[in-house]
Amino acid sequence: MTVPGRAVPGHGPVPPTDRTTETDLVPARVEEATARMAALATQGGTDRSAPLSSWTVGDSQDETVLLPRPPLEQDASAVPAPRTPSDDRNDSSLVKASSGMAVATLVSRLTGFLRTLALAATIGLGLVGSSFNIANTLPNIIFELLLGGVLTSVVIPVLVRAAKEDGDDGDGFAQKLLTGAAVVLLAATVIAVLAAPLLILPYIENEANRPLATDFAYLLLPQIFFYGMGALFGAILNARAVFGPAAWAPVLNNVVVLIALAIYWMLPGATDGSPISTTQLLVVGIGSTLGIILQALVMLPAMRRTGFRWRWRFGWDPRLSSFGGLAAWVVAYVIISQIGLTAILRVAFTASDGGPSIYSNAWLLIQVPYGVLGVSLLTALMPRMSAAAANGRLDQVVDDLSLGSRLSTVTLLPVSVILTVFGSQLGVAMFSVGRAGGQSAEALGAALSASAFGLLPMAVVMLQLRVFYAMADARTPTLIMVIMTAVKVPLAYLCPVLLPPDKVVLGLAAVNAFGFVVGLVVGDVWLRHRIGRLDTRRVLRTVLLTGIASVVSVLTAVVLVTLLERVLGGAGLVAKAWLSVGVGGLVSLAVVVVAMRLLRVPELDPVVSRLRRLVGR
Repeated sequence: MTVPGRAVPGHGPVPPTDRTTETDLVPARVEEATARMAALATQGGTDRSAPLSSWTVGDSQDETVLLPRPPLEQDASAVPAPRTPSDDRNDSSLVKASSGMAVATLVSRLTGFLRTLALAATIGLGLVGSSFNIANTLPNIIFELLLGGVLTSVVIPVLVRAAKEDGDDGDGFAQKLLTGAAVVLLAATVIAVLAAPLLILPYIENEANRPLATDFAYLLLPQIFFYGMGALFGAILNARAVFGPAAWAPVLNNVVVLIALAIYWMLPGATDGSPISTTQLLVVGIGSTLGIILQALVMLPAMRRTGFRWRWRFGWDPRLSSFGGLAAWVVAYVIISQIGLTAILRVAFTASDGGPSIYSNAWLLIQVPYGVLGVSLLTALMPRMSAAAANGRLDQVVDDLSLGSRLSTVTLLPVSVILTVFGSQLGVAMFSVGRAGGQSAEALGAALSASAFGLLPMAVVMLQLRVFYAMADARTPTLIMVIMTAVKVPLAYLCPVLLPPDKVVLGLAAVNAFGFVVGLVVGDVWLRHRIGRLDTRRVLRTVLLTGIASVVSVLTAVVLVTLLERVLGGAGLVAKAWLSVGVGGLVSLAVVVVAMRLLRVPELDPVVSRLRRLVGR
């Protein structure tokens, strides 16, 4: 049978005269999607995490799609892999360029960081900032509970399978999926908006602080629908080997929010003594939601270019019926993780009006190095680790887990040490502008320093969870999250008892970071039980050598910064902070590279190679 002319990602339209059969075309698309998705990096701030499962497309084991994604907000994008024992085991391949996806990731992260700074400068780190941050978490939480936790693990593999098995290139299945999801998401969005006052209750104990957060929630909760539809649009494009629109869409979202904040600055303030006027509130709330709307809609033209047309088609496809158990564990994971977040934000708001805002922004800053460095370097590792697990090659899984842990150490441990020493100055330098205020900026920087030790454990926990998901185990990650939450929640409520009010947020930041240390230990023990001995000695050697190099580099930077501050003794607090961050950061990074070279840390070479390629773009 001859396939009519139709756009195939990466190729031109297929002419009717070509003797290309549908059975030839679709597996080629599957292989292309599988290969190219290994280059997919984190998509800005709209990461939707989900666990791994595997589906065999047709009868060939080489076409199984694997999806290792632990369902955490800060996790990386999905990375499928072919199920084949012949995956490239050359470690240097892990640091090859990932075409335009790495650039999109970097731009998305940078614009997202600018958005965070602009929000803090515009609405401050006090009551308004905290109210916005709490309201802004609600659409994310509801989306994860409804769809986000199982979206990618179910949708992309089944879309690829439908493209292989169905006579319409999988369009019918995709149309049913979009139709059903649109109905569910719309209903959930309407209910959530109506229930906004109730949704705010668990986060804010003081009744006087609830109205402002509720007003923001009314404006931000409509994002649920567009988060869901945008994620589905991206899944359909990914299954057709088109990744650019979904990777660049978050950048558009960030730009829209930045424009809204610029408009905010031109508006008059409240005249009745309120911290924010109604017009200002509408600009921030509607601008944030508009960014999510455009982030979803910008992918529609790309879908049409692939030849896909969305038509309303109701009905249930039996291929989605076998994921109930998986979905149950993922939903449980999301619920448990949100229990920990709710407890921390509630305690933070009890301590001070700006507590949630300071905590949230400090946590966002901690995730930036992981998103830019850790995810970028580990993305290429995920496919082959998943393929090894699917093929029962536990020895290769152990090798990949070891390599991922060592690469994480080399990239993130120096950053963790630098943030621990210079985090306070970074907070002052970045956030002492606009309505954020110097005191709040100092508190944010202190929280950043107090939680920086959790950066590497967080990355390793993400890697460990991927191993479990690679083994089609969604239960164990949920149980690990239960243990982490059981540790964090009591410690969070102890913070106001043991610490003065102005130090509670620092304690909460440290508690959250300590939760990942607990998760790392528990995950290590569990993995030893499941797959046997791990390459612990080699990992610890890398940790030791990198730690020594990091401490030496930071001490060198501290000495230099101290001498410069004495020379510039009359400089202001913010100027000294920028001096410490600029000079201290650059000197630390330069010295740590030299020190690791002298200590012969072998994992440094692929990292440097990868960063050179990124800079070269």
